[in-house]
Order: sequence, then structure tokens, then C-alpha cells
Amino acid sequence: MSNRGIGLGTERFGIGQPVRRTEDPVLLRGEGRYTDDLSLPGQAYAVMVRSPHAHGRIRRIDRTAATAMPGVLLILTGSDLAAAGYGGLTVMSVITGADGQPIRQPPRLSLQPEVVRFVGDAVACVVAETLAQARDAAEALVVEIDPLPAVTDPEAALAPGAPQLHAEAPGNLAVTFRYGDQDAVAAAFARAAHKVSLRLVNNRVVVAAMEPRAALGSFEDGRFVLRVGCQGVWGLRANLARDVLKVPPEQVRILTGHVGGSFGMKAAPYPEYAPVLHAAKLLGRPVKWTDDRSGAFLSDSGGRGHVVEAALALDADGTFLAVSLNSVGDLGAYLAQFGPIPATANAVKNIQSVYRTPLIAVTTRLAFTNTTPIGPYRGAGRPEGNYYMERLIDTAASLSGIDRVELRRRNLIAPTELPRRMASGMDYDSGDFPAILTHALALADWDGFEARRRDSATRGRLRGRGIGCFLEVTAPPAAEMGGISFDADGGVTIRTGTLDYGQGHHAPFAQVLVDRLGLPFERIRLIQGDSDELIAGGGTGGSKSMMASGAALVEAAEQVVTRGRSLAADVLEAAEADIEFGQGRFQVVGTDRGIDLLELAATARARGTSLDVAHIHTASPSAFPNGCHIAEVEVDPDTGVVQVVAYSAVNDFGTVVNPLLVEGQAHGGIVQGIGQALFEQVVFDEAGQPLTGSFMDYAVPRADAAPWFRFALHSVPATTNPLGVKGCGEAGCAGALPSVMNAVVDALRPLGIHHIDMPATPQRVWQALATKLSSAA
Repeated sequence: MSNRGIGLGTERFGIGQPVRRTEDPVLLRGEGRYTDDLSLPGQAYAVMVRSPHAHGRIRRIDRTAATAMPGVLLILTGSDLAAAGYGGLTVMSVITGADGQPIRQPPRLSLQPEVVRFVGDAVACVVAETLAQARDAAEALVVEIDPLPAVTDPEAALAPGAPQLHAEAPGNLAVTFRYGDQDAVAAAFARAAHKVSLRLVNNRVVVAAMEPRAALGSFEDGRFVLRVGCQGVWGLRANLARDVLKVPPEQVRILTGHVGGSFGMKAAPYPEYAPVLHAAKLLGRPVKWTDDRSGAFLSDSGGRGHVVEAALALDADGTFLAVSLNSVGDLGAYLAQFGPIPATANAVKNIQSVYRTPLIAVTTRLAFTNTTPIGPYRGAGRPEGNYYMERLIDTAASLSGIDRVELRRRNLIAPTELPRRMASGMDYDSGDFPAILTHALALADWDGFEARRRDSATRGRLRGRGIGCFLEVTAPPAAEMGGISFDADGGVTIRTGTLDYGQGHHAPFAQVLVDRLGLPFERIRLIQGDSDELIAGGGTGGSKSMMASGAALVEAAEQVVTRGRSLAADVLEAAEADIEFGQGRFQVVGTDRGIDLLELAATARARGTSLDVAHIHTASPSAFPNGCHIAEVEVDPDTGVVQVVAYSAVNDFGTVVNPLLVEGQAHGGIVQGIGQALFEQVVFDEAGQPLTGSFMDYAVPRADAAPWFRFALHSVPATTNPLGVKGCGEAGCAGALPSVMNAVVDALRPLGIHHIDMPATPQRVWQALATKLSSAA
């Protein structure tokens, strides 16, 4: 009954240790099992037929020729799914408008039977023996569509006379959302000594996950089984069963293996899932569908896509009095499951940031357009809320003559003011925002900037620096499973309903058990991707995985100890009150008699009982990761090329379970933020055809787009969850958007340019410079 090595394991693999991702060896050897890597005996292949028009009425679909082609097994249309009783895709977050009415929800069917509303809208599903045969038949399918006028710009969609997408949404308006005391905000602006306003474009982006979507459907023992990449099998099962398949959840099983990125895009059900599953049921054999990159550009939900009139009111000393957002948000052709949230609720929560601002007013009109539906994208309103605020602050500093650092300092919430109920309705519990700003200025060598600017000038470059203070409100509370089972082979299995789609969950979740139960790290397994193994699950999204699964595991571990103490007392022939637990061992107080947890679990199994726990953590409230990022850029005035040449980031993520993985998450978010700031933008022509339909036309950041990052942690543990964690997955974007764009404007300001919209592409920067120079001449 020894405990050799447990202390060393806790020291090397406990909370706070930089443990490497355990998933990487498998992935680097090419042994990952993504959905397209899977094959089942007898499987057939599906290809989706999509609309080539942004808007049109389907005149007819003729299956005759395509059905007669070699290998074709089945061709499904919208009428087939309707006859089978399937439902449509629904929105999960129902926003209430200023008129008290819920957001208008036009139906979205898996295969459109009458009207198509964006290029890529699915109208049919062709199933054949081979993928090549399915593709050939899809090309031969006769689909006649009478084109209708299209509108792709959300502001134009709300204008009188715009093409109408849905009868259920007159004027293409889904909802007018309002938050805050509009009269009080107006009064604050009326008495303000300084008022600044900006029109800001939150450019629409393609998610561009490394792995395109895929699905492998089967019908087994009277149940639908879907193997698919997603962000949480429990929630996907519930939504798919309830809304689309119209069956009890127990008749659906979701299986997810490795997932090659998602960033919010793969969280919800998609139109392809119902026809794949229905075909599998009809044919009595598995059916596999895999998108290609071109299809992904057309059919994956997009991100961002807002136009915002932002304004900030300040008194004579620079104290913030009120902030106002008046926005138009692009929903695309249909409501995506979380599509309404970024420009409404999340704009409210995140415009507050780290500042005292006592009054907030947000008005958002959400519009339907003939474009791919908009869904969540890394941050989903959090980065852009902070971007709006930080651009306003820099503009206010320039116009008022108050130094931009000093202006921020005057308005930062002090640690002594926490906890604090904010104008956003959030209850901030912890943080040291002034210290983080000071730390970031030192890390970035703020005082040495002028020498670097002069050096850039000698090379013909314009150099600028930008600050991006931020605070994110993580996803709202959700129930989460914390399951711990002791296996016959001596291993320990964690079961939880978040899902790793690139984050690297196994190591930090295992570290929690090492810390709380003293278990050997190498014996711990993780199951997340099988809905049959779960009893609850909130999925991964909104930077909440460690708050949810971590808290669930902490509480489950406590139950293991409670159960174990009772059994240990019996095994060790002692009173339960005399049993203590520490470093993986139950011990009789004051003696050397004890038993290791794993040995006790084996004893329990031999007695026909168990120490296993299947626990549901009810909820942890939102947390507030925050930080300050400082970017430096060089601009080539001859070409308009912007290069990020220095980047410093100080972050408060609360308790950091694994600093190595946390820094990696921050790096990824920063690069995605740089991508939106400098490169990425979806463009449509007047007919609604995407002009950025591949990586030939749509730029994503490459390795040379980012410098070596200076990264530091300034942690203040959260008080609202048992681990004190705050979340980190989306914070990089929240710091990058404002810091990079403020730096670009800072570089251009000496030439009289006070604002430029994202993305600051070479063409856009060069045009701004050329326009300014020509007007000066």
C-alpha cells in the first residue's frame, strides 16, 4: 500500500505546470481520426447540390437523368424531407426586440424546396456508390431557378425598396434590439465637454477552419448515429433530435473524434446532417458526406459583419460619461443558431471593458441578406466590443489633447472598487486593470518607442503603436458533466461534455485530477466525443471550458474522496473520522497505515461496488478575462503594406492550470485578430456572387504576418468558480483588433489620417495616403 511517485507527479503535472499537449504526438504522426478519415462497411457517398444564385425561385428539379446514372442510389430534395416529417434549423438564442416581440424566425430547411437565398443554399442531396459517381450525378441533376434581385449589404437590405428575403421579416428586419437608458445617455452627451464618434466596420470574415465539415450518418438498431466534427456532442444531439429529426434525444447518438478547428462555426446543426441521416435510414447503409474547401467558403457560417456608429462622451477632465453603439448587423440569409448574439447581448456585455463608464446605450438592427448565414467566430462580439471602445478612446485622446495612456488610467476600474455591478449588467468580481496597463507598457518598452520610430523613418517606414485594453465576458452558465471512473486496467477516465477541437483539453483536465486526487497523470484518459457516455454537456465555446469542466471535475473529485473515505475506513478498520486524504492516499491519522486511491478503487471493484462518480455541475457564472496588448506596426507609404513588427501582451486569465497551453491559445487568437485587422474580408458582387470564394482571393495570415510575441501573465484568480480560472481562448482576438488598428492609425495620423477601417490592406492604406496627399496638393 505504497504511494511512491505521487508527490513527484503532483509537482510535475499539477495545476500551474507547463505540461505539453498529449494530443500532439498522434496528430504529428498523421494518426489523427477526423470525420473524413472514417469509413464504415458498405458506406455510400453524398454530394450536396447548391444554388448558383444568391436569390431565386426554384422552377423545377428533374432527377430523371441523374437517377439513371451509374451507381446512383438516391436523390433527395426538400419535398422528400418534408414528407418524412423532418423539421428545420432553429435559433438557440431568442433576442427580444425593443417592441417586446421575439426576433423574427423565418424557417430554414435542410434542402430548400421553393426559394434559394444565397449562393450555396442546398437544394438536393445525391447519394451514390462512389464519390465520383455522386459528383457526376450532382452535375447532371437539372435544377432550374428563376433568379430574383439580391441584396448583400445589411444597410442596403434595410433600405426601402430592397429585395425581400422572407415574408416573415418585412423589410428584411429580424429585430431592433435596445439596451440601456437612452434618455440618460442622451443627457450625458448633451452635457459632455468632449464628444467623439466613429463609423466602424466590423468586417465579415470566413472562418476557414483547417478541417472542412464532414458527416458520416448511419441508422443502427433504430437510432440515428452521426459521426461529425462539432463543439459538443450533448448539445448537438439535443438540437438535432428536437428541431430537425423530430425524435427523442435517446434515438440519436453523436460521435466526434478529432476536430480540425471550429472557432464557433461547427457548434450548431447544419443542413447537410438531415439528408445524410435520412439517406442512411432509407438505404440501410452508412452515408458519408465531406465538403471541399470551395463548398466550405459557400456553406460554413461566416463571422462578424457589422456596421457601427460608436460614440463616447467625456467631461472636461476626460472622465467617461457614456458610450453609445448604433449598429446594423448582418445575419445572412437565415438565422444561425447563435447568429443574433454578437451584435446584441455580447456587444452590451463587452463594450464596458475595463472602464467605469456609468452609462451604456446599444441599439442594433439585425438584417437578412442574400449571403451565407452569420454565426459565432472566435469571441462572437467580445473582440469587437473591445475594439469599438478602444478606437473611441484613442480618438478621444487625439481630439482632447489628453495622453492616451493617461486617459485610460483616469477611467480604469481600481481593484478596490471590485466587486462592482457595471452598466452592462455584469458583476465584475476580480482584476487589477491599472497594474496590467503598467505591466504592458513596461513589457513593450513604451518609453523607447520614439527611438524605434526614428529608426523606421530612416528606412522610409511610418511607425505606429497602439494600445488594446480589453475585458471579455465569457459564455453564460451551463450545466456540465464531471465524470470520473476507475477502470479495470488501473486507468482513470474523465467524462465531460466540453469538446476539444484543437485546444488540448486532456492535459489541463488531467492536471486538475492530479492536483485534487493525486492520480498519476499518464493513467488519466478523457472521453468527450460520445453522447452515449454523457449525462450533461455545455460544449466548448465562449472561453468557458475550464470553468465548466474544471469545476465539474473538482466537485466530482470531492465526491470520490467522500466515497473513498468511507470505504477506506472499512478496509483500514478505522473510524471514518480518522481517515484523511492527501496526495492520492487515504491514511489513518497519526499512523503509517493507509491505502492508495487506485488500490482502493480496485478493492471496491472486487467487492462489487465502485468509487466512480457521474456528477453534474449546475453552473459557474461568467468570468472576466482581461488584459492589455500593445502592438507596433510599420507602414510602407509607397505600397501601403502594414507589418506588425512588435507585439506585447499582458493577460489576467485567473488561475492558470497550464501556462504552456494558455500562451498557445493566446498566440492563436492574436494571429486571428491580426488576420481580421489586416487581411480578411468577404466580398460579394452586386448579384450576390462571392468574389472571395477561395484562398486565391481571400487572404488569411501566414507565419510572416506576426512577430515574436512578448507574453506575460498578471493573474488575479476569479472568485466565482472553485479553480479561480477565467478563460483564455478568445482573448487574443480581443487584444489584437484594437491594438493593431490603433497602431495603424497612429502611424498614419501625422499625415492627417485619423481613421481607417479593417482590414487595413495595402490597397486601402495606399488609397488613404494617396487621397490625403492629393487633397493636400
